[in-house]
Amino acid sequence: MSLAQRALLVHRRTELDELLDRHATRAQAAFFLASRGRRIEDLEARHQAVTSAIATVSSAIPADWRRGSIERANLPQFSFEPGDIVVAVGQDGLVANLAKYLDGQIVIGIGRRRRRA
Repeated sequence: MSLAQRALLVHRRTELDELLDRHATRAQAAFFLASRGRRIEDLEARHQAVTSAIATVSSAIPADWRRGSIERANLPQFSFEPGDIVVAVGQDGLVANLAKYLDGQIVIGIGRRRRRA
């Protein structure tokens, strides 16, 4: 019996994730950003967009497939299987960076939709 197909979602941590790790609370992160003329609400909106995109892509993977999620920082330690389908969700450059860890696997890149002014 062979294993079911495996889809792997690759993404980067958002700036909000990293800021909350560094500053521990939303209030402290907001204070840090405000001291640099930035708003935490902007980071929260981008974080929500990435989270939503990952959820949407994940829901499109057939239910009987195996699945995994890999943060960009963990790619050097991850072992890809020959038949994996790898879905990169996020910023420009993620697919190119991911490619150096692959050996013939199928890659699908999902970027953010740019709004027109």
